[in-house]
Amino acid sequence: MQTTSLIRRAIATAGAALIATSVLAACTGSDSSGDDETLILYSGRSESLVGPLVERIGGTIPVTAAYDKKAAQILEEGDRSPADLFFAQDAGELGALADAGLLEPLPADIVETVPDAYRSGTGSWTSTSARSRVLIYDPRQLSSDDLPAGIDGLLTPEMRGKVGYAPTNASFKSFVTALRLTRGEDGAREWLTAFLANDPKSFEGNGPIVEAVNNGQLAAGLTNHYYWVQEVQEKGLENVPGRLHFFSDQDPGALVNVGAIGVLKTAGDKEAAFDFIRQLHTPETQTYFATEVGEYPVIGDEPLPVEGLPTLNQLSPPKITLDELADVSGTDKLLNEVGAV
Repeated sequence: MQTTSLIRRAIATAGAALIATSVLAACTGSDSSGDDETLILYSGRSESLVGPLVERIGGTIPVTAAYDKKAAQILEEGDRSPADLFFAQDAGELGALADAGLLEPLPADIVETVPDAYRSGTGSWTSTSARSRVLIYDPRQLSSDDLPAGIDGLLTPEMRGKVGYAPTNASFKSFVTALRLTRGEDGAREWLTAFLANDPKSFEGNGPIVEAVNNGQLAAGLTNHYYWVQEVQEKGLENVPGRLHFFSDQDPGALVNVGAIGVLKTAGDKEAAFDFIRQLHTPETQTYFATEVGEYPVIGDEPLPVEGLPTLNQLSPPKITLDELADVSGTDKLLNEVGAV
C-alpha cells in the first residue's frame, strides 16, 4: 500500500505542476480573468492537495485556478472580483462571504446531496470533505493514559511548554470561533489567556507542528487529522512516531470542519460553476479526498486509508452549526486582544 500511495502522489504532483503552468500562462496574459468560457476559481485549498482535481475537472469544464486566496480578498474586491467560485479550506470563510451577500444560492440537487451537518443551512455553500481537529502527540514523551478528554487538560502544569499551535491558521481560528460559541466571549478569552500562560509553542501552520512532534521536538500539537494520515500514507505507520488523540464529549477541541465551495453572485456562467461543484461530489472525487488527501468524504462511506481511526459518524464535535463559524472577524479581534497573534 505504501508503494501504491507514493505512485499516486507522484502522479498528483505532476498533475499539480501541469495546472500550475496553465494558471501561470492564463494569469500573465492581458486579461487575468480569462475568457468568457473559462471559470475562475479562487482556492484557499493548497495546489498540492486539489490541483490534480482541478486539472481533471478542467478537462470538461474549463477552469483557471488561483491558489492561496482568502475570503478577505473577495470581500475587498466585492462585485469587481473576477472569481466565479471560491474553494475554501474552512467553513467560516464561506460563511463570511454569505453574510456579505456575495454568494449565489445553490441548486437543490447540489444542496441535498450533502448531509445537513456539512453544508450551509441557507443553501449558499456546500462542503466537499471533512476533517477533525485533533491533538497529535509523541508517545515517547506523553503516555496515552495521560491525554486529556478535552482542551482544558492542556492548561495543566504537566502540559506546560509541551503543546504546539498555529494561531494564524484558518482551522485554529475556527476552533477559537467554536470556543466562543460554546463558552461565550468571556469563557473563550479565559481559556486562551490560560493557554498562552502555559507557554505553548507557536508555529506557522499545521504541517510544521506534525513534523515537530514526529521529530521529538514537541510533545503534542493542535492540528487537523489528515496531516498525520498523509504522513502515514507516505512513510508507513511504523515510520511515523506521532499518534492522534481525538477529543470527546462535544469538546470545542473536537470540532469537525470542512473544505467547502460556493459560487459568487458575480459569476459569468453560473450553470458551469454549479457543474464544477457537482464534479466535486462524484464518487471518484470523494474517494480522492479519502485516499489522497486523508480527509473524510461527506458523501458515501469510503474509509480513510489508515486502520483504527474513527469514522466521521463516530466523532463527537461540539453542538454548533458550520454557519455559526462565519464570525471570523470577531475571532481575529479576540486573538489580537489576548496576544495570540
